Amino acid sequence: MAEQKTFGTRIGLIAATVGSAVGLGNVWRFPAEVQQGGGAAFLIIYIGCVVLLGLPVMLSEMALGRAGRTDVVDVFTRFSPRKPWWVAGGIALFASYLILCFYMVVAGWTLEYLWESVNGNLFAGVSSQSLESGFHAKMESFICSDFGPLTATYIMIVLNLGVLLMGVRKGIERAGNIMMPVLFVLLLIFVVVALQMPRAKEGLAYFLNPDWSQITPSTVIDALGQAFFSLSLGMGILITYAAYYPHQTNLGRTACTVAGLDLLVAFMMGIIIFPAVMSFGLEGDGLRGTTLVFVTLPEVFASMPAPQLWAILFFLLLLLAALTSTISISEVSVSFVCDRFGLSRTKACLVVLAPLFILSALCSLSFGSLADIQLFGRNIFDFLDMLATNICLPLASMLTCIYIGWKAPRNLLPDQLTNNGTIRLRVYPVILWIIRLVAPALILLIWLSNFLN
Repeated sequence: MAEQKTFGTRIGLIAATVGSAVGLGNVWRFPAEVQQGGGAAFLIIYIGCVVLLGLPVMLSEMALGRAGRTDVVDVFTRFSPRKPWWVAGGIALFASYLILCFYMVVAGWTLEYLWESVNGNLFAGVSSQSLESGFHAKMESFICSDFGPLTATYIMIVLNLGVLLMGVRKGIERAGNIMMPVLFVLLLIFVVVALQMPRAKEGLAYFLNPDWSQITPSTVIDALGQAFFSLSLGMGILITYAAYYPHQTNLGRTACTVAGLDLLVAFMMGIIIFPAVMSFGLEGDGLRGTTLVFVTLPEVFASMPAPQLWAILFFLLLLLAALTSTISISEVSVSFVCDRFGLSRTKACLVVLAPLFILSALCSLSFGSLADIQLFGRNIFDFLDMLATNICLPLASMLTCIYIGWKAPRNLLPDQLTNNGTIRLRVYPVILWIIRLVAPALILLIWLSNFLN
């Protein structure tokens, strides 16, 4: 029997798990949610949602993964062999692969913008009198083309393949140990620079002063959704990675560390973005998704000394966040193929990533030559995004909570959270209550909200 794959060090497993949580969602969604949700009012609610929903669901997935020490589908079969609970794992597996298809495309965009920053083309031809229109035209020209985005996507697939082929310790863990410290150093540099900007105090006041008048029921649902997606719940990542945790790992401490660092990244992004956009008169502009990353922030860099340097550092930061996420999402399917079909890791990696050369290409081209192909009123990219994030992920996570809370062996959760009684966990009854009742209800609320919208 082959030796069980495990992370080699606590720092390594933390870095890998944090890398799975920290991704483009910390940049693409969080600033816009804060802007629309009353600044710190949304931040406070978001932190509450992480504690109330995020941590218990994280613990349930980690406990299941480490107890089963197998892939996201087989772990349910292992504990309930004659019951159809494997469907929960199957939905998570399906969702994660759908996300991988279009996430590779977005990661490719960040790679292309890093390259454009390095060679100086990002700011070429953009007039100082029309920065917004100039960068918006650049973004549209690139995303809506075929060759450039497709090439960048393929490079990202190859980079992921290279890391995954090296295995858990030499590949995933080593990559996390390198990329996550670099990412946090880059974040710290941008925080320091942002605090030196002319209207930094106004930007921080906008970010940190709560405006409770803007809070509505939809704001709370958005905060729940942000907590859910930011921690990569329902994707099978935590179940898969926890299967690689050593038996002595303190799951409670690990979950709190990962959630805390993810919150820290989101908080630092707020400190970076709001002083920047306020200082350069961009506070009325969109702070969501591609507009923020590829239009608003390049405007900021163009107005700063040494714009090329700041663009390079920012898109390097974004690329690292994207790469750590795609590696973790890929590993869910790689682990499944290895366990279910008995393939070597090399063959499993090829089986998982090779189809992306076609599937991710379809997502990339859906903004270009395949833009006319519509699925329920959406292009291929947006349809897969909607199907995976709005429907499959909440459903998978809700089923997992119900399973852990009501159907799994009664000793599974307490044994894993206390390391078979060696760790005191006084809040266990509260955690169990949340997993059984509160978390499924809140996730159902998110699911219904997304489905109706």
